Amino acid sequence: MALVNQSEIKSRLAAMGVMPSKKLGQNFLIDENVARWIVDQLEVAPGDTVVEVGPGTGALTEHVVEIADKVILVEFDARLAEGLKNRYEGNAKVEVHHHDGARFDVRMLYQYQPVKLLGNLPYSAGGAIMRNFMKRPSPVCRAVLMLQKEFIDRIIAEPRTKAYGVLSLRMQSEWVSRPVKTIPPQAFFPRPLIDSTVMVCEPREDDLPVYDARLFDEMVRRGFAQRRKQVRKQMPDTGDWEEAARLIGVPETARAEEISLEQWVALTRYYDDHPLKDHPQDGDEVFDVVDEADNVLRQETRDVVHRDGLLHRAVHVFVFNKRKELFLQKRSRLKDKNPGVWGSSAAGHLNAGESYESTAVRELSEELGIHDAEVQEIGEVAACENTGWEHIRMYVARHDGAVRFPCSEVETGQWFSLDEARAWIAARPQDFSSGFIECWQVFGAMLAETIPSAEGS
Repeated sequence: MALVNQSEIKSRLAAMGVMPSKKLGQNFLIDENVARWIVDQLEVAPGDTVVEVGPGTGALTEHVVEIADKVILVEFDARLAEGLKNRYEGNAKVEVHHHDGARFDVRMLYQYQPVKLLGNLPYSAGGAIMRNFMKRPSPVCRAVLMLQKEFIDRIIAEPRTKAYGVLSLRMQSEWVSRPVKTIPPQAFFPRPLIDSTVMVCEPREDDLPVYDARLFDEMVRRGFAQRRKQVRKQMPDTGDWEEAARLIGVPETARAEEISLEQWVALTRYYDDHPLKDHPQDGDEVFDVVDEADNVLRQETRDVVHRDGLLHRAVHVFVFNKRKELFLQKRSRLKDKNPGVWGSSAAGHLNAGESYESTAVRELSEELGIHDAEVQEIGEVAACENTGWEHIRMYVARHDGAVRFPCSEVETGQWFSLDEARAWIAARPQDFSSGFIECWQVFGAMLAETIPSAEGS
């Protein structure tokens, strides 16, 4: 392995016919010690997948390849991508993608978790690349990124400072970011005009109340759209600003930069008008208790049914869009069963006296905000331990619009192609609820016949 230095980097670039592009923000790391130190911060272990964005000549890559089980390189420059392909030809653990990191499809990464993100990111596109890989939901569990110092200062900025804004709140709401080293211009070829900073990012712990991430982003963008104006003029009409200001403890004349992350989350929850935002489940709901043949025996409350492991009824709905992608949801951490894992598009229990089909329609409305979709029954799963002692009827539906879910029930969701879903479920069944896995096994045999057609409604 050749040491990283200016002579070696120039030699690699010349071999690929590459002149560093100022437009693409190409400044190549030439300090071997810095390169190894940066990779050390990623804490790569056997079993990890490392995604490196903007690998360039491979100064960081060569240290990652020694340890990780899989290395995915995403390089925008076609000549550099080709050079990396040639360099790692025959190495089965390395994939090279000639692609824009800001547009790379991260959904294929879920099957390869744990995923760690590494990048000496171009200054011009660093924000877009980070948002693509790190916005909710994200398969990334740790990131080590190098960017210009000013950009990272904006990420970690505190309220009442010039640097504090939308970027600060987007990142701080999901990640804990720590600048760990300043890298001087002489560590790069060609030399940039300013210092760079290496930043370590780890997912934020569940120390904030659950909130609607889509609405949070809208609120923050509204607030900072006219930074010097009072926030009251930018807020939605789903609440009263005077009441909201009292609730979060700010003056009615507050500006966006004076409001902390915790207060923005509280504002989001106040303006969230979803009727189920505070109700992940109701222990007093009454269910039909049934026998092994699904005959009704009596009624009991949800709490009793779950406590005693009584047989009861539920539905799972698989929602597809016109591209035949399946919507999967990640359950809220507040759920009493299977919190924080992934599962069907929508699922829920039958209330006493309720039919399976009407429950499927209701769950689509309550969990995803889908009110006009037709449901089609496609199969059933008998009650067993893996279903939580639920007799399950399975349905499919078609939906091409937006989905809106209550934050108390659903943390996030994403559309996946069937190939992506299959690969993820096969590689990491532990990421999903056991009830979903039971349904998926039944569903897999009938996929071709049951997906709503692109022409159908």
